[in-house]
Amino acid sequence: MDTMESYKRAQGGFDEVLAAVPAAQWDARSACPEWTVRDVAGHVIWAQHQLRAWATGQDYQSKTGFPGSTSPGELAAVDPVATWRQARDEANGVLDEETLARRITLPGLGEIPLSAMATLLVTDFLGHTWDIGHPLGMDVRLDPALVPLSYAWAQQSMSREPGFFGPELTPPPGADEQTRLLAFLGRAA
Repeated sequence: MDTMESYKRAQGGFDEVLAAVPAAQWDARSACPEWTVRDVAGHVIWAQHQLRAWATGQDYQSKTGFPGSTSPGELAAVDPVATWRQARDEANGVLDEETLARRITLPGLGEIPLSAMATLLVTDFLGHTWDIGHPLGMDVRLDPALVPLSYAWAQQSMSREPGFFGPELTPPPGADEQTRLLAFLGRAA
């Protein structure tokens, strides 16, 4: 599976859960400490804006949805699903082979191709799909084709800094791949 295929599949799973959030639940607690469901949506929207800016060579200064920021829900606006879909479509509209090869420089990571950020965001989408759906009582089944890819990436690449991924948890005996991935990301299933 290539980068864009896995990226779009992860976006699709996130979209499905986001669209199922009941109107009265946007300000409910998510599985991310200190963030509501709306905040998680805002963070994912911020990532789409940032990815688009990197792909087009623009400077995006907003830290509102940055990992660990306070009140990223502001980016989700009144209609988080519509706002997310617009941000997703704008980002996807500029992602292609050429832009994915563009080099970006990030603190702590150095210079990397934009495709590496798209791969990171696959794991981000999977984790945040869970973060929204699970606390709301949804039966969240992450894309089984993406879980092993994401787990392998996470084991080699992820950062456990505050505001990023939480401490690794121990999965229960006999846990399936999804549960093992979520535990590695610091999420209790």
